[in-house]
Amino acid sequence: MFHNLSWNTAPHSRRRYSLKQKKIDIKAYLFLLPAFVIFSSVVIIPTLYSFYLSFFSWNGIGEKKFVALKNYINLFTVDPVFITALKNNFIWILLTVLFTVTMSLLLAVVLNRSFKGRVVYRAIFYVPYMLSWVVVGVIWKWMYNPNMGFINEFLKLLGLENFKVAWLSEPKIALYCVYFAALWQGIGQPMILFLSGLQTVPGDVLEAATIDGAGKIKGFFYITVPMLKETFVVVLATLIIAAMKVYDIIKVMTGGGPGNATETLATYMYSQTFMYNNFGKGSAIASAMFLMMIFIIVPYVIYTAKED
Repeated sequence: MFHNLSWNTAPHSRRRYSLKQKKIDIKAYLFLLPAFVIFSSVVIIPTLYSFYLSFFSWNGIGEKKFVALKNYINLFTVDPVFITALKNNFIWILLTVLFTVTMSLLLAVVLNRSFKGRVVYRAIFYVPYMLSWVVVGVIWKWMYNPNMGFINEFLKLLGLENFKVAWLSEPKIALYCVYFAALWQGIGQPMILFLSGLQTVPGDVLEAATIDGAGKIKGFFYITVPMLKETFVVVLATLIIAAMKVYDIIKVMTGGGPGNATETLATYMYSQTFMYNNFGKGSAIASAMFLMMIFIIVPYVIYTAKED
């Protein structure tokens, strides 16, 4: 009798549990709904609409003229400014990977050690990151000023007047000068991320490696760096995305000049869209930026996230 009773009540209990679970799931979705609506309104819908506009020729006022892939074809075939901007973005990415990542990691390694005043030094290197790109651009634009800027005045003080240059007016070096200002501002954030990662590296593992005869350099490359795998994923992904859409500091310091020497995809997209009212071309540039970021970041994240 008891066996039959348990047999009959089991499906009912499972059914009640299933209904309860569904109610919990519905509540979870309801809690997520406001965030999803906001995210859709400010990110998803504008992105899709921008992609839609990239197939039209439109000045923002008159009727849209459907041109299919003409905007994209023109960008890559007959638009030298776009090619220059694209090249500058890839140069910026290369400089970011070579210098920003390397220097921030070295700073993190040094500041992870125990010594007097290390908290102060951490703050000194991190404080510039708290400044806006506009403020940093204004500061460094004055420092690069050819007549009264700090850099040229310092060279004059050292008796190196022959090395004085109109830094931001030289097409061959202007982009690198702007990058150096961005490096000064942006090195703090990856440094903090690497510091966080270094503090999770077990000390007994490094100690065991030292006992086994591994020096500091080998221990760093063969133990510390592999253990920072997840940190590298976050740092490189965020820095490469930032490099692809760099805008503020270039707009403030050079405006894309001289002669488009510091033009980037973001500055070119802005000028085409809002200065020349070429919404179709501007949307095509924005869509190309988005697709390139996906092709660069997604394979990298998937590859590095694989289990060894």
